Amino acid sequence: MAHSTINGHHSPNKRVYKVVLTGGPCGGKTTGQSRLCTFFENLGWKVYRVPETATVLLSGGIKFGDLSQDDAVAFQENLLKSMMQIENTFFSLAETCRKNCLVICDRGTMDASAFIPEERWEGIMKSNEWNPVDLRDTRYNQIIHMVSAANGAEAFYTTEDHACRSENIELARQLDNRAAEAWVGHPYFDVIDNSSEFDTKMRRMISVVCQKLGIDTGDRLSTNARKLKFLVKGPLPPHTVFPNFQDFNVEHIYLRTNSRKMQARLRKRGKNGHHSYTHTIRKPEQLGQIVEVKTPISQRDWNNMSAQADEHHLKIYKKRRCFLHNNQYFQLDIYQQPCHQRCEGLILLETYSTLPSEELQRRLPSFLTIDSEVTGRPDYSMFNLSLRDEWGVTNKFCVNIAAEAEEAACGSCPGSGLNMHLHHHSPLLASPKLSSSHHAHLESLAPYNPILPTHFEVMIKKSLPATSTIPFASLKDSVSMDTRGIDIPPPISVVNGPVKVTNGFCIPEH
Repeated sequence: MAHSTINGHHSPNKRVYKVVLTGGPCGGKTTGQSRLCTFFENLGWKVYRVPETATVLLSGGIKFGDLSQDDAVAFQENLLKSMMQIENTFFSLAETCRKNCLVICDRGTMDASAFIPEERWEGIMKSNEWNPVDLRDTRYNQIIHMVSAANGAEAFYTTEDHACRSENIELARQLDNRAAEAWVGHPYFDVIDNSSEFDTKMRRMISVVCQKLGIDTGDRLSTNARKLKFLVKGPLPPHTVFPNFQDFNVEHIYLRTNSRKMQARLRKRGKNGHHSYTHTIRKPEQLGQIVEVKTPISQRDWNNMSAQADEHHLKIYKKRRCFLHNNQYFQLDIYQQPCHQRCEGLILLETYSTLPSEELQRRLPSFLTIDSEVTGRPDYSMFNLSLRDEWGVTNKFCVNIAAEAEEAACGSCPGSGLNMHLHHHSPLLASPKLSSSHHAHLESLAPYNPILPTHFEVMIKKSLPATSTIPFASLKDSVSMDTRGIDIPPPISVVNGPVKVTNGFCIPEH
């Protein structure tokens, strides 16, 4: 069996990864496929490129302008059926291939929904017994939207090299936005905009794939991609204020583990009775590199594994709202009852970004009241938020999962050298923008406060790249991220990029 190379090591574990590249004219989709193909072939992977089904059919003489509305809907339904059959052929080949295999799809199943009225799309779904969770969330591992040049790089927009395209720049912009909105809700959705020159845009696209797979790219792809988290002050504005969004019900269950250096959880995510299920293992590695291994599981697996729930943790219930705003993809987590008192009214906004902090700050949703950036703060780690006991009395509060020594600072964070019960308690300094209720929650963090000395703020700031965080009042609580990968055991579906530990303070689980 062929071996893949991850972080300099050889792994015999067979991997199949299905990624969709979507976007409008002159977004770099075709070039991106070629670049992605070359990059992974150089890693020793087998790469399949699924052709764009619409182009195949439209090149046969079909013109949308000549079709009635009913004919257009029927065409989209048949296009979707053809696309799924073609994709299934490549997916089957990938499963039987002896090498690690990347399948690059030129557009995917949800793209058809961008070109017909919503009620007609719902009719197609119902008549074929399809649902969005299967078509969008579980069919592909990752979605990448390559923003059209018509949206942010207008000087480079053209349709001269595309025989089946004739949109003017305004229509191209509208179609591009609709194509992106069609994928809102996929758990691993990346938007590659035109904020950089074209070659950097291509490297950003390759980087987000490698990051999800946990592949070390060395210095070949330098993008400073990072996950950011913000505290949002409620109440939320009316639904009509939001751009087009998708809401999901999410349930998390933490599982018992045999090692204090490992965290494991289940996630159930879906709507209208259709759900996807994921098993995640988070474990530390040498040199402070942490990796999350995410594996899709069945409903039966969920039911069986739920019996291993950790009695020290409560279930976490959220409403997750996914939306696009200013070409940036956001996920808004609204914590739901039943929950611990510390989670009542808690709203967190998350996004991945490669943008300079000033530019990202301008792209943040202006219709939300953002208290502060809380990236990396253990008091906003889902692991700690789910703890059944109060933080001031439990020994399970996790500050650093990556430490090496055997003495436990807390039940899931061995070896930080902290005895939580022998230190004098003093309140943790909080951002002045935090609400009074969260100031009260932070008071209970006193047991781990001694590891945050008065010079900690300076130490963290020195470790940050100049453009790594947004200049909110809680910048002192931010840490730097690293996207280098390491070997991971099977079965594998998606692996998030590891996290760099700075001064013994790691980005906690989200």
